[in-house]
Amino acid sequence: MHICVIGAGVVGLTSAYFLQSEGHTVTVVDREAAAGQGASAANGAQLSYAFVAPLADASLPPRLPSLFLTRDSPLKLHFRFDPVQWRWALQFLRHANTRDARATTEGLLRLAELSREFIEPLIEGEGINCHFTRSGKLVIYPDAASLAAARAQVLYQTGLGSRQTVVTRAQCIEREPALHAYQQRIAGGVWTPTDVAADCGEFCAQLAQRIVQRGGDLQLNRTATGFDCEGASVRALLTTQEPIRADAYLLAAGVGACPLAATAGLALPIYPLKGYSITVQPVGDVVPLTVSITDAKRKVVFAPLGDRVRIAGFVEIGSLDDAIPPARTSALLNAMREVLGYSVIDGDVRPWAGQRPATPSGRPILGRTPVEHLYLNVGHGALGWTLAAGSARLLCDVIAGRTPTIDIKPYAYSA
Repeated sequence: MHICVIGAGVVGLTSAYFLQSEGHTVTVVDREAAAGQGASAANGAQLSYAFVAPLADASLPPRLPSLFLTRDSPLKLHFRFDPVQWRWALQFLRHANTRDARATTEGLLRLAELSREFIEPLIEGEGINCHFTRSGKLVIYPDAASLAAARAQVLYQTGLGSRQTVVTRAQCIEREPALHAYQQRIAGGVWTPTDVAADCGEFCAQLAQRIVQRGGDLQLNRTATGFDCEGASVRALLTTQEPIRADAYLLAAGVGACPLAATAGLALPIYPLKGYSITVQPVGDVVPLTVSITDAKRKVVFAPLGDRVRIAGFVEIGSLDDAIPPARTSALLNAMREVLGYSVIDGDVRPWAGQRPATPSGRPILGRTPVEHLYLNVGHGALGWTLAAGSARLLCDVIAGRTPTIDIKPYAYSA
C-alpha cells in the first residue's frame, strides 16, 4: 500500500521505516524544516525500558499542593481558562490510583520490551551514529523512605519480568564513579543493566535519510491541516500545499495530533507536558559519565552522549510555548554541578524545550480508529523514544491484518 505518515518525529519515522521494510510505499509529512524536531530533538536520551510507571499514581494527589507551590518543583501547573486542560487534568486525577497505575505499568513494560527487541538491532544494523551506549541506568534516591518505595516497585516489576537490582550507596559509586562527590546525599539506588542511552534527534535525522534512500518521500515544510473525509472514511490528507492521497494514513504528529484527528471526528485525550534539557561538554579534569543516571529527588536525568552530557527534566502542564526561562536552564546546570561536579564553558550550553504528548493514563493510543483508512500512533508522553519501535511494530501488525505481537487492547482508541 501507499501509506501517508503524518509526523517526522521518532514515532512517525520509526513507523515509516518498519512499514517500508514490509514493502509499503511511504510518504512522511511534517511541518518542520528537518526531521526529528519537536519532542524528539533533544529529549532526555534515555531508553528506559524498565522505568515506565506513569506520572499518575496513588502517591501523587497528596503531594500536589507542595509540588505546585514549591518554587523549584519538578512538576508545575500553569492554570489556564481552558476546558481542554481541565478535562485532561480531571481524567489524570481519576487515573492516579494503584489499580490504574499498575495496569498502565504492566502494559508499558510489555511495549517497552517489544521496543527493545527492535530498536537496538535497527540502530546497529543501519549503522546509525547516535552515540548509542549499552550503559545501563542508575536511579539514585536521597533517603530511606524513597529507597524503600523503590524497592517495593522493583519487587513488583520483577514479577513482570524486569531485571533490576536495589544497590547500596557504595555500589552506586562503584557503578558510576562520577557520583563520588555526591555520595553523602545518596541513600541507595536501583540499577537496571538493560537500559541504554542514545541521541534521539540524531537517530531521527539519519533514519529519515535511510527512508529517503530507499524510495520514501519525505515532505518537510508542509503542514497537515486536516483530513478530507467522506462519511467515516478518509479520502485525503489536506495540507498547505495540494492534498495527499494514499491507501492508509497513520497519525503520529505528537501534540499536533489532536486538531488533525478532530477533523476526522476523533477526540484524542492528549495534552502537552513541557520539558527542558541542556546538552553540555564538561571541561577540566572530570570523571566522565559512563551510565545513565536519574536523580529521583530532582526528577532530573543525565545521559552520556559521546563527549557531551544531556541533562533533562521538569514537567510543566499548561505552558504551551517553546520559550526557555533562564531559571530552568540554571536549575539544570545547578543539578549538573551538584550531582556530577562538572563545569562548562559559558556559552557552550545547548538549551532546549519540547512539548511531550501525554494521555491522562500514560498509555499511548495505537491502532485502528472508527474512521476507515486512519490509524493512530500517538500519546507517548515522555516515553516516545523508549516506546517508538514497539509501537511501530504493532501498527505494522494491525495494518497487515496480523495478530499483534502483544495485546494491543490496552492502547486502543476509545471515543
